Amino acid sequence: MNVVLISTYEMGRQPFGLASPAAWLRRAGAAVTCQDLAIEKLADEAIAGADVVAFYVPMHTATRLAVEALAQVKAINPRCHICFYGLYAPVNEDYLRSLGAGTILGGEFEQGLVDLVARLARPAPAHQSEPVISLARQRFMVPDRHDLPPLSDYAHLHVGPGDVRPVGYTEATRGCKHLCRHCPIVPVYGGRFRVIDADIVLADVAGQVAAGARHITFGDPDFFNAPGHALRLVTSLHDRFPNVTYDVTIKVEHLLQHARHLHTLEQTGCLFVTSAVESIDDDILEIFDKNHTAEGFRQAVALCDAVGLLLNPTFVAFTPWTTLEGYREMLLSIAELGLVGNTAPIQYAIRLLIPAGSKLLELSTVEGIVGRFDPVSLVYPWTHFDERVDRLQRDVLAAVENTGAPRAEVFRQVLGLVESALGVSNGAPIVRQRVTVPYLTEPWYC
Repeated sequence: MNVVLISTYEMGRQPFGLASPAAWLRRAGAAVTCQDLAIEKLADEAIAGADVVAFYVPMHTATRLAVEALAQVKAINPRCHICFYGLYAPVNEDYLRSLGAGTILGGEFEQGLVDLVARLARPAPAHQSEPVISLARQRFMVPDRHDLPPLSDYAHLHVGPGDVRPVGYTEATRGCKHLCRHCPIVPVYGGRFRVIDADIVLADVAGQVAAGARHITFGDPDFFNAPGHALRLVTSLHDRFPNVTYDVTIKVEHLLQHARHLHTLEQTGCLFVTSAVESIDDDILEIFDKNHTAEGFRQAVALCDAVGLLLNPTFVAFTPWTTLEGYREMLLSIAELGLVGNTAPIQYAIRLLIPAGSKLLELSTVEGIVGRFDPVSLVYPWTHFDERVDRLQRDVLAAVENTGAPRAEVFRQVLGLVESALGVSNGAPIVRQRVTVPYLTEPWYC
């Protein structure tokens, strides 16, 4: 059975979502070709000979790009079986099936892909019998990355002048035990998470270090969902590879709850922590059910500063409840906390996406805001009641896209846009810039 696994976008990372199932499928006897369309062109010859083409769709952007690539795949090989797998597959099941998908897999998808290939190998294969969403506990294998583009083709880490490091990527857990209403993980995992065996994670890291990685991104939605597991991993990582640095993603809530462990992160080579702050407006944070407050965010920044960890915040800057005044206050808080250099400019422009299955749709206040689901854009569209906010979002997006300007300069430009919209100006705040702020060449996005 010839299987082509396709990734379209994974934020500049070598896709774990191809390497992991590739190992499972090859063990089961399938001939597997991995294609990362963020780096390479679609291989017509591989598609032409494929029995199965499976698109990995872990996020919104990846799904829309996969839908675009699907037309090309079907034109080359109309007989192949189409599968979509990953977070955005089950929540968009009806739409993807209408485009020709025969199998949809979400959650723990590796075993599902193996079962799919076994089903199609039978003389008269039936329709999908694999669970659309599986949360079964799996015994993971070491991801097989041998036919993916080299790490040199992916995002790098800029640490300082002359210090640019190839970056590897792995995952220690999947899912999340929290139920943030805007999060795309929740409709699939429903507050549950799965641990990937430490020996598998470390073997995956070792392989990437051998391939040239000098920094590792742990892509867990929340690295401290299982803090004991996480700390054992990074301690072992540092013992084996003391010159390899890493970064993680941790909720504000967990930074506060597990503050005693932040020193361990810093001591074992963690350069920065990404945290989905989302907003500094407590009302919006309550709508999102983030389980932290604006004051909690400030405390988390102070805790990280105290141990020498950089906190890189991410935001959903534009929501139906964002005001011009609130947006300006967010910018001023970022400056006050010394986070201008830590914040990727794209974070100033992120607009709330409400995908199928979002828990936000359970709120009566949201029902009156959103339009009908748009299967092309894969979201429930919304328009702000204050057209100035929507206009500002478009202006900010234009200002931050494809700019090579320093982050402080972009910040001042964005602040100028909102102050112009408000008709006020109190002068640019003093931007406190740390001497060195490591950053990935591919900004955190979704």
